[in-house]
Amino acid sequence: MMRRRPTLLAALTLTATAALTLSACGNDEDGAAQDSDKSATAGTGSKASAAPSPSRTGAEGRPKITFPSDAKNVFEYERTGNAAKDAALADSALSTNSVDEAIFAGSTDTKALGYYNVESALSDSITYVSGYIDEKDTWVGETRYFDYKVSLSGDHEAYVTYCSDESKSFIKDKKTGKVEETPTTADSYVLYNTKLARNAEGVWRTTDIASNRGSEECQP
Repeated sequence: MMRRRPTLLAALTLTATAALTLSACGNDEDGAAQDSDKSATAGTGSKASAAPSPSRTGAEGRPKITFPSDAKNVFEYERTGNAAKDAALADSALSTNSVDEAIFAGSTDTKALGYYNVESALSDSITYVSGYIDEKDTWVGETRYFDYKVSLSGDHEAYVTYCSDESKSFIKDKKTGKVEETPTTADSYVLYNTKLARNAEGVWRTTDIASNRGSEECQP
């Protein structure tokens, strides 16, 4: 089967104002320059692709995130030109990578998981990673993240929505090495709504996350 993130129905509550802002803010400052500091290997064209272990300046002591050679996350988003929004987008990608790194490591005690995720987002991520650990599973292939929209609420809160395409990533049994490859369906695409909070060190940490698998908004 394709790899699956949890559907967290009650994890995130967006106010009506925030939700409306998110739906309207996706094309802020289109055509801005590509963000070259959020990835060690930036993509080409108008969108930037973050490698499995992108780095970002702005806080000391950021944990390094590493992926195995057979798995990759690709993040496609344009730089907005707003420093706070761009930082939130970069750290949102690192939050995603931190969860996957924990799956690969087979541990919920990785440094990055608790660094980029707090509150309900951390507890939900631990539950999610634990599911992989209990089943002795991991995943391989490539997952693409796209259609990013970001909105700020004051100086310390941000809302980020995005889609994922899991059609090229699959569950792998750690014991047997067997990869469960399945056809692409509507469930290969997921819509995420996330809330982030900026801490004193300037790190945008994910506090809440909700997802909708099979969302029409993310279908090709």
